[in-house]
Amino acid sequence: MNIDELATPAFLVDMDILESNLRNVSELCRKHEKKLFPMTKTHKSVDIAALQLECGADGFLTGTLDEAEMLAELGKPIMLAYPFVGEENVRRIVRMAKNCRFMLSLDSFEAAAAYDKAFSECGVRAKYLLITDVGFGRFGVAPDAAGEMVERISNACDTLEFAGIASHPGQVYGCTEHSQLGAVANASHKAFEDAVNSLKKYGFAPKIVAAGSTPTIQWDVLSPLITHIRPGNYVYNDVIQIALGAAKEENCAMTVLAAVIAMHDGKLMLDCGSKCLGLDKGAHTNDSIVGYGRIKGHDELTIYALSEEVAKVKINGTAELKVGDKVRVIPNHACAAANMTSWIIGVRGNEVERIIENNMRGNSKKPRVII
Repeated sequence: MNIDELATPAFLVDMDILESNLRNVSELCRKHEKKLFPMTKTHKSVDIAALQLECGADGFLTGTLDEAEMLAELGKPIMLAYPFVGEENVRRIVRMAKNCRFMLSLDSFEAAAAYDKAFSECGVRAKYLLITDVGFGRFGVAPDAAGEMVERISNACDTLEFAGIASHPGQVYGCTEHSQLGAVANASHKAFEDAVNSLKKYGFAPKIVAAGSTPTIQWDVLSPLITHIRPGNYVYNDVIQIALGAAKEENCAMTVLAAVIAMHDGKLMLDCGSKCLGLDKGAHTNDSIVGYGRIKGHDELTIYALSEEVAKVKINGTAELKVGDKVRVIPNHACAAANMTSWIIGVRGNEVERIIENNMRGNSKKPRVII
């Protein structure tokens, strides 16, 4: 089936580009003897996770418990990216602790104590990573407080075993040019050094130092401290990565196939709106992104506004398009766009090859409630 026969809007992934992205990062990690634990919140798909394993991934970093529970069936180690609290979430974590290899991530004594209480009652143990703030200011203890926090947890929580430290340099997405990326990466590496030194003062040696973001991979693999690389967006790439100089258009695997449904007054309308492309203009306050997606092969077009189901596109000059023509739009933020759909169509060239289920989206499991 040719993609021109598909109903629009449709979410597409170019399998050749996807597989190339997966292989390139896996080979880079192997070359520098780093473990690769990709963040699965980007694609939300067990099928793509399986492809990541085929290409050399060592385990997974998950953004939700739904992702972790689904990926547990693949039998590889799992890291939870964030602290998850509340009785039901902790019960889910206890069930995972009994059935798969996974590591918690936490940055407070309160979360550690909640896990320890539940684990003690159920007779299970778990390893954990201490989240360290390397400059993003979201999660994490200050680097010089790492040792004190681990000592406090170790003295009070018998079921938790310290495995290492982790962080995400999300501030890199505030950069506006490629030359700034290395400075962000190097600053985060310095923060890790400070955290390791703090841990050593208290007698702790982290076996794992886990870091990563797609824009900083090339610097992260060179750090002698970092043991685990954890990028997410590299599977698809997007306009944000292009703007940062971390990817080119030909590295972007995911697009939204849309049809021109109207043309007048120097603009045209596409049948893909905010419910396909999202309203992101930068993952973390990056104001260098122009428009709401990039139309492949049409530099003369700018998506300047979105309603829920329609994109407004300005024609800068002339465009060789007419009503009924189809275009492919690279989303600004592929992670957000992928979460908009339950199905993505795998293509090679212009031919449909397979259907990929996005089966790890948030709330993909029926909630446990008492009515």
